[in-house]
Amino acid sequence: MAHRHSHDHDHHGHAHDGDAPVFVAPDHDHSHCAESALSRAETLSAERGVRLTAIRRQVLEALAANHHPIGAYELIEKLEDGEGKRPAPITVYRALDFLLEQGFAHRIESRNAFIACAHDHSGGGVVMFLICESCGTVGEAESDLVGQALAKAAGAIGFQPRGQVIEIAGICSHCRAKAAE
Repeated sequence: MAHRHSHDHDHHGHAHDGDAPVFVAPDHDHSHCAESALSRAETLSAERGVRLTAIRRQVLEALAANHHPIGAYELIEKLEDGEGKRPAPITVYRALDFLLEQGFAHRIESRNAFIACAHDHSGGGVVMFLICESCGTVGEAESDLVGQALAKAAGAIGFQPRGQVIEIAGICSHCRAKAAE
């Protein structure tokens, strides 16, 4: 995977059929990605008539801080108020449930961790998480072709999938380039 990062391209680690997934450089200014995830959540919450409460927003901000999945307990630590006070785990889990339900975050099953999403996956394609085993960065791609193939295979045996998510482990282009140096 060659590194591609331009402002004309979806630079949140997302790609669609025909595009290579983009892995952001370690020194990438992530503030635009985080702002995009928060802006999308605010807009969609208002459209859907659901509340993006303060704790839900704080959890989403923590998830959107970088392209690395975060476990629930690490998330609770990040939400410490500076005086040693942390939110109750049940409060964080409820916020995560809301964010997952609304499509504002994803759960990376293999890592038992969560990551913010600034992308609309309503097109029905399969979502693929490309997880770098070296640096932990997660790229995100969506493919209608893979989704259609999986739906056809499942339908052939009478199975109706609820969701289509694939996690693929490997080494990102940045880590491969570093190893080659």
